[in-house]
Amino acid sequence: MNEVAQNMAWAVVFSALGGLIGIALILVASVFLPRFIERLTPNIDEDKEIARGNVAVANYFGRVVGASIIGISIVAAAAVLGGIIAALH
Repeated sequence: MNEVAQNMAWAVVFSALGGLIGIALILVASVFLPRFIERLTPNIDEDKEIARGNVAVANYFGRVVGASIIGISIVAAAAVLGGIIAALH
């Protein structure tokens, strides 16, 4: 019974650590990705276009950044799940 409790404790540690690293990755991506997209499109000032009401730029910018953040979230969730599975075996 002691081994089961120890494996469960490691699973909790791995999931908490993976969750914290995942949160940090999401926060870094939220800061980095908009700047990266602006560098990829040097001829378009996204902030001014969005302020002028250009819906196409707002949709593109929002979808690309949102999809990237969702992708990073999926990777972080897989890492947490992998840590839990590794701890329980």
